[in-house]
Amino acid sequence: MNVAYNQDCMEAMRAMPDGAFDLAVVDPPYGLKISNNMGRRKGDRHSDYKKVTWDDAPPPPEYFRELRRVSKNQIIFGANHFITMIPSADSSCWICWDKGFSDEVSFASFELAWTSFNSPCKRVALSSAQTDRIHPTQKPVALYTWIFSRYAKEGDRILDTHLGSGSSRIAAHDLGLDFVGYEIDPEYFEAQEKRFKEHAAQITLFDAGGGYS
Repeated sequence: MNVAYNQDCMEAMRAMPDGAFDLAVVDPPYGLKISNNMGRRKGDRHSDYKKVTWDDAPPPPEYFRELRRVSKNQIIFGANHFITMIPSADSSCWICWDKGFSDEVSFASFELAWTSFNSPCKRVALSSAQTDRIHPTQKPVALYTWIFSRYAKEGDRILDTHLGSGSSRIAAHDLGLDFVGYEIDPEYFEAQEKRFKEHAAQITLFDAGGGYS
């Protein structure tokens, strides 16, 4: 199963039973007001992405309570911005994504993700450069592939409450994991649907041609 819904994740989670998912990997708004800081490097022109307000504030505490209730484990990007809102955030296992930027960027050159796992902190170095960007905070598929290959196993059910560009969905599809994602913005939802369908079709053609052994 690999499905996505154009729906408010809070509405969806309230209807879920406890422990419905084995792992939630989420990238909620950080509250950084990204529309006011769209430049990529010093001197860059502003981005052509539409102005948004969803990053004006992080999710409310209720979001994190529901997330912890419906999932057995969590990986939460940007948690350093709202760690006090996460119930029982006593795990010391963090993931540091080094995006490979120089000091010339005007934004963070790495991102942190808190995890509920009792394991050592990990660093992953992956460029954030992508040719198919459809979202201002889009993360590469390779990052989610790295996460799922280390923190998920066959048969796990994966939840993403803020699907965005759909990179997590594509990675879960490629690894054969059950996946459910939610995206409240209709434009982003339609864009990720198109991206996912095109990717899935390419993989199917690749398989038919004997590309995978």
